[in-house]
Amino acid sequence: MSVVTKIIMIADKELRYPSVGELDSLTSYFSTIETRITIASVLRDQEQQIIKLASKAIFQIHPEYIAPGGNAEGARKRSLCLRDYGWYLRLVTYGILSGDKEVVEQLGLIGVKEMYNSLGVPILGMIDSIDCLKSASLQFLSDDQSSFIIPYFDFIIQGMSS
Repeated sequence: MSVVTKIIMIADKELRYPSVGELDSLTSYFSTIETRITIASVLRDQEQQIIKLASKAIFQIHPEYIAPGGNAEGARKRSLCLRDYGWYLRLVTYGILSGDKEVVEQLGLIGVKEMYNSLGVPILGMIDSIDCLKSASLQFLSDDQSSFIIPYFDFIIQGMSS
């Protein structure tokens, strides 16, 4: 749910107009919309490069994943892992654009640990993967832009850790 939608839904539920504080938060959100769109565009346009850097990093941290018998052994299994990278990167852009972590939670965190456990994917490896994806993404963004995306990656990492 976007920040705008959330404010409207809460005010409507309480049969009132948005408060001054809520309107101020909208002003703040709208003042950053160009930056949010730019970040989403960079992540979209650099997706393949980001995934390439992140996958190289994770397989340096966990070489056992690409070794015989590993979770990412062979081209097919490795491509499935990299598909998840693209999905998490898109998920971060959804959060950035909406200005809310709820979309990240609803689309990407509810049931994720159970899913990876049922597939035999080590949760620690997924946490490390998201951290590698964050680091790779930061290479394409300014410090100001990075401050927008870090909380979304950290939110995913925290959600997988708990």
